[in-house]
Amino acid sequence: MKKTSILIAAVAALAFGSAAAAAQEYTAGEVTKIDAAQKKLTIKHGELANLDMPAMTMVFVVAEDSMIEEVKVGQKIEFTADRVNGRITVTDIK
Repeated sequence: MKKTSILIAAVAALAFGSAAAAAQEYTAGEVTKIDAAQKKLTIKHGELANLDMPAMTMVFVVAEDSMIEEVKVGQKIEFTADRVNGRITVTDIK
């Protein structure tokens, strides 16, 4: 019984670690438009594997207002995106 508990804990740790790593994958993109009033960025981006989305240009809302001030039109970025309250949202920019 003890071996089973250890095995289950190990599998759970691996599964959680993999999910966390996948959520933090950065995607290359280029900012093509900024709408500060609506807190939206238009980004030409590569594949977003976690959202099962091919490369394209699309509009994203930002998770934090300060992200709008971090970028300029034409800037190359790396970012993460996820569904937040039903909206595809930029969650981090580096």
